[in-house]
Amino acid sequence: MRVTQMMLSTNSLRHINQGYNRLASLQDQLSTGKKITRPSQDPVVAMKGMRYRTQVTEVEQFKRNLSEAYNWLDTADAALDQATETLRRIRDLSTQAANDSYNAEERANIAKEVQQLREHLQSLANTKSSHRYIFNGTDTTNAPIIDMEKIDIGLETLFDPNTELDKIELSYDGKIFKEVSSDGGQIVFEAVGQEDVQLIIEENGNKVTFTRPNPDSSVSEPTITETLRPADVIASYNDAVSINTQTVEIELLKGVTIPVNVDPANIFNNALFGDIIRLEHALNDPGVTGNDLTGYIDNVFGHIDQFVAERAELGARVNRVEMMESRLMEQEVSAKNIMSNNEDADIEQVIIDLTIQESVHRAALAVGARIIQPTLLDFLR
Repeated sequence: MRVTQMMLSTNSLRHINQGYNRLASLQDQLSTGKKITRPSQDPVVAMKGMRYRTQVTEVEQFKRNLSEAYNWLDTADAALDQATETLRRIRDLSTQAANDSYNAEERANIAKEVQQLREHLQSLANTKSSHRYIFNGTDTTNAPIIDMEKIDIGLETLFDPNTELDKIELSYDGKIFKEVSSDGGQIVFEAVGQEDVQLIIEENGNKVTFTRPNPDSSVSEPTITETLRPADVIASYNDAVSINTQTVEIELLKGVTIPVNVDPANIFNNALFGDIIRLEHALNDPGVTGNDLTGYIDNVFGHIDQFVAERAELGARVNRVEMMESRLMEQEVSAKNIMSNNEDADIEQVIIDLTIQESVHRAALAVGARIIQPTLLDFLR
């Protein structure tokens, strides 16, 4: 086969151009630190890179969700801690007032402090985090307690023809009572979850009868009936305090959500505020003795136990979130390592390959210059 000058020139230029392409590819890898800059260079690496980047993005979003969850949990725990301390102060004041050495005026002064503590509990119930109310279930734009006057509306309101009894709750001795029957002059309320514990309201709210089972089975009377002071039973609208019990859940791992809010029905409820208002009424009543006030101390203890139980449950969730955070960090390291192995170039190897390619390119240029023979034009003057 006859080899012409044109063939030598064409082949030499083609090899030099290929060398330039390899140099350009190595230069891109060195500049970007990536194996490829276009999917066409390696579709398999590009496809895997999209999947790995999606995984890394998910992990980063879950980390942001973790911050949000910690914000909710920490704010709720701080509010519950303050509320518990407030209830302990109310308990101490109740214990102090239960001493019969205190006169009516001194107990009235204690009642004023109890009222301020109750209002402080209201502000804690309306705690906000990032402009959202954390103790109102999923209704985070509205305060759980808007009008405290709806908590103590007076028993005489029950006999108002315009009053809807199904929207009224009575609180007494740490229990919530709902209306079960009404026949004009008598309204019967039943304790939630205890059908045999009832409050009977008569005489336009001026007479209150409390009935409950006799714990002593040896006695012939199976039921104990007591007449209560009307001021010792608090009537409230059932929506005076938040009734939204829906949980706020945040996804912290793929397909795994965790509730971050506290059910307001378990802590800031009509029973809590009703018992505190009952205590205020008792402290302002000169006829109440120190022995009578002892029962209110037990009620406050019960509410403290509820707050402690909620904080314990909240702490358990914080521990779980911390474990999920540790797992998430491990997933982040693993996902980034896999993505790096798939996409990142081996810089040391790229530098070596670039140096070799430069030497090859220079040699190709030198050989091409020697192979391409002079023509007649080189001798024309």
